[in-house]
Amino acid sequence: MSHPMKPDDGTPPRLRWARLRFSIIGQLLASPPESGELAARIGELASKSWTHPTTGEAIRFSAKTIERMYYVARGEADPLRALERKVPKHAGTHPSVSPALAAALERQYRDHPRWSYMLHYDNLAVLVKEEPSIGPMVAYPTVCRFLKDHGLVKVRVRRRERDKDGVAAMVPRETRSFEVAHVNALWHFDFHEGKRQVLTAQGERKRPYLLGILDDCSRLCCHAQWYEDKDNTDNFVHGFCQAIQKRKLPRATLSDNGSPMIAAETREGFERLGIVQYLTLPNSPQQNAKQENFWTRIEGRLMPMLEGEPVLTLDLLNTATQAWVEQEYHRTVHSELGKTPLERYLEGPDVGRDSQSSDALRRAFRMEVTRTQRRSDGTVTVEGVRFEVPSAYRTLRQVRLRVARWDLSSVDLVDPRTGQHLVTLVPLDKVKNADRARRVLGHVSTPPGPSHKPAGIAPLLRELMAEYAATGLPPAYLSKNKPTDEED
Repeated sequence: MSHPMKPDDGTPPRLRWARLRFSIIGQLLASPPESGELAARIGELASKSWTHPTTGEAIRFSAKTIERMYYVARGEADPLRALERKVPKHAGTHPSVSPALAAALERQYRDHPRWSYMLHYDNLAVLVKEEPSIGPMVAYPTVCRFLKDHGLVKVRVRRRERDKDGVAAMVPRETRSFEVAHVNALWHFDFHEGKRQVLTAQGERKRPYLLGILDDCSRLCCHAQWYEDKDNTDNFVHGFCQAIQKRKLPRATLSDNGSPMIAAETREGFERLGIVQYLTLPNSPQQNAKQENFWTRIEGRLMPMLEGEPVLTLDLLNTATQAWVEQEYHRTVHSELGKTPLERYLEGPDVGRDSQSSDALRRAFRMEVTRTQRRSDGTVTVEGVRFEVPSAYRTLRQVRLRVARWDLSSVDLVDPRTGQHLVTLVPLDKVKNADRARRVLGHVSTPPGPSHKPAGIAPLLRELMAEYAATGLPPAYLSKNKPTDEED
């Protein structure tokens, strides 16, 4: 059920490495080894090849490295966060630039705001050579950090194009029945289109879709709910969060490759909750056979008992489904288990974790995007909606946001280095902003002065012209103007 990871150019390196480490030891957390089996399990993982999260090349990890990963993540409520690369101690600090050099760099930026960072660095080096009192000269990365930290960025920035991932060819694989040994170690989930229509509040008749979530070990139905619309990410997140709050936080999930299952909100939500996500191979429904068997019971026992109801609404269907699941399905002896799903679930052993709050679950299932902040009014645009960024973050050229595309009433601004939530952004209210009240901005750095014509030739070009003149060679061009009589 394991799949190789693919490098993602749009994901921070700390998160790419955390995903790789979590995919390696995730099965150890979902199915803890018995006493004396840890070394053998780790040895099997050390013998496998993994995909480098940046280069995409095959790499291997030693048994000691994998063992260290396991002990770091074991017992953590957020194992993915524990496996991230730690933020350096100097991160977020101001670069060490002397006051004189900083003043010279700010003056140079005011004169040439369209220059690239490298051009600023090269000309600054010439100024330090001409006036040693400005120095000492710093490295190029320090100049870049100084300009970025003070909001002195280039006027125009190009957007990088991202390469599209290729589609892997199908490889025939053997089919084997499986069952995990721990409760809440693996959940199955999928959407099922009902065969009978329901009457909506608008007077329309539609076929509803049932979201079913099953525990692999006990076959317990963690949650089941019908929805009017076709399977989408909004409905899945709504139902999956209820399953977590009704039962526990699982260790892993298995589903097909439907759009809600591979959506960015779902994938990143699982990562933040420490859930390993497994996807079945295309055109391989037998890998999720337990879920298919549950649909057979729904259509074979539940739905026939509703045949005598002339007006079937969604509320009635959901009420009947909850009663059938809790009172019959959970209390009926399963042929393979030899006991009821409820008995098997209560017996354990259980590797589930306590559920988080409703607000934490809602914030978890959001995708991270990067947006460029408009300097004119401090806004960013997400899915066609403009959001206001607080003045405290006005110097950020690019901001990292967490967004749920089905709910644009707010987005979260997060720290790109740690993923920590900073502030909630709300849509732009132009009517409220028309009250003409404006707060005074705090002092950040010396702002660029009014644009004016630069004085003289740039330092770098002046140095190149002096070196060329020192060679003694005449200018390598002929003047087009004809000589005068005096020159003759």
